[in-house]
Amino acid sequence: MNKMFFITFAAISILLSFDATAQERKGQGRFDREAFEARRNAFITADIGLTPEEAAQFIPLCNELRQKKFEAGRACRKLSKEIRHKENPTDADYNKVIDECLDAGVREAQLEKEYFEKFRKILSPEKIYRYRDAEYRFVRDFMKSGRDNKKEEKRKK
Repeated sequence: MNKMFFITFAAISILLSFDATAQERKGQGRFDREAFEARRNAFITADIGLTPEEAAQFIPLCNELRQKKFEAGRACRKLSKEIRHKENPTDADYNKVIDECLDAGVREAQLEKEYFEKFRKILSPEKIYRYRDAEYRFVRDFMKSGRDNKKEEKRKK
């Protein structure tokens, strides 16, 4: 019980400190990736109820998986950006982007399968399931808060 209280307290403290940092940096208009990752990790730790031991093993693996998935999708993102800026893309251009993005999706799925096997050595199946849900909710809430912030900025102008 004390561990759960400590984890929840630590996660909330971290989240509040990042909100304060975000307020200070709001005028800069730059995305702070480290703060985002720390906030996401704190959210996931608290949401699925990781013990300190579990978090110490699990969070680095999560970060590693995210980085590898990001790298796997790099070519897809690059080609997608290029085709948006291309004046008259051909069907071959579109097919190249589609194929690369489909391949990236397959690579990402393979990475998830590989890492979820590693997660099973650390967490219970229930916590792994809850992790997937927490990851999705965090991203959804983050995107929603970004839209809400933009709407608020427009109202102030």
